Amino acid sequence: MGLRDFALMMACAALMIGAAFAQGTDVPGDSNGDKIVSAEEVAAAEKLAKEGKLSADELQEIRHIHERYPITIIDSAGREVTIYKPVKRMISQGTWAYEPIFVLNARDRLSAVTNTAQRVYGFVPGIKEKPAVGEYREIDYEKVVENRPDVYIIGSNKTLPDIEKKLEPLGTTIVVLPFNNMKTFEKEFRSLAKLLEEDEELEEYLAWREGYLKEIQEKTADVAHKQRVYNEYSDMAWTTGTSGSGIYDVIALAGGMNIGNALNKSNSAEVAPEWVMAQNPEVIIIPAFFDYAPTDLTGYHLNSTENARKFIKEASSRTGWKETDAVKNKRVYVLDGETGSASCRGVVGVCYCAKWFYPELFNDLDPDAINKEYFEKWLGAPYKGIWAYPQAS
Repeated sequence: MGLRDFALMMACAALMIGAAFAQGTDVPGDSNGDKIVSAEEVAAAEKLAKEGKLSADELQEIRHIHERYPITIIDSAGREVTIYKPVKRMISQGTWAYEPIFVLNARDRLSAVTNTAQRVYGFVPGIKEKPAVGEYREIDYEKVVENRPDVYIIGSNKTLPDIEKKLEPLGTTIVVLPFNNMKTFEKEFRSLAKLLEEDEELEEYLAWREGYLKEIQEKTADVAHKQRVYNEYSDMAWTTGTSGSGIYDVIALAGGMNIGNALNKSNSAEVAPEWVMAQNPEVIIIPAFFDYAPTDLTGYHLNSTENARKFIKEASSRTGWKETDAVKNKRVYVLDGETGSASCRGVVGVCYCAKWFYPELFNDLDPDAINKEYFEKWLGAPYKGIWAYPQAS
């Protein structure tokens, strides 16, 4: 290519880049529509900047996109997902993806949130002030479109075709990241951090998390008798979390033996009172989710244990429960549902359960202090409320 041809190409590219910024097109600096910012396009942007037609910030963004993008991940549905520019606006339909976003210090990039997230995470600064797009099971897609997300996170690929039809014409990238399994948590967390370019926060949090998990696993590895544990969701009597559920993984990582192992079911199963009585659990864990207001057992705004005590008393009088060693020995515990999940706070749930299962082994473990540290360091929110009862510390 001759010098004249190159100069002409640069001039054309500069004009196209200038037009792209004026029109707000997809990838800053991309003049030929391939979504990739080449070295030639960076040079053209630099020429525009010298002429005062691009700001220093705009030029820096173009250079950054050239150096770092495209970014590709494999999401939890096995899909290859590629983004071509920094994620500035996102929405998560799934509730469990919010804490990873908070931990990665990216909550300012949420252009809108679900009404569910506003209730569950109303204590996180700024969340109640965000535009709302409906409940996580009843999304208002007109509201989603109004808030123009670059990325839309969902927890399951079951509704993927319908969501793609609604959002992909906007240029929105749809990512499946459920955060509902402790075994896949780190992989999903790394994928999200890669999309958001938050590698430093990622490694710092994972080191913090692994420190507690390693300590608990080392101390429970040689326990001769694993505590037999039954879990039942506060809003669904006689439904237990089985393999694939967050609470199942939390119990296992805390050194407990979930009696749901025998059911060979994925995620959850309905059980009979007679079955629970025959299994005779030594400990009962109740995950209580904020979504279900009638139970409202724990949470940020609850400073009384009255509801939790009442729930335990009434549930413990049921046939199937009252005959168990767990009830006879007063080893029935309520754990906030998000704390007993497979998302970022799951490690705190593991600490509570380990303390409840093996109090002598974990005499120095203080789950309330760990929970406080999590709130203040990773969620950026003041710690208050009751998240577990009876309190383990």
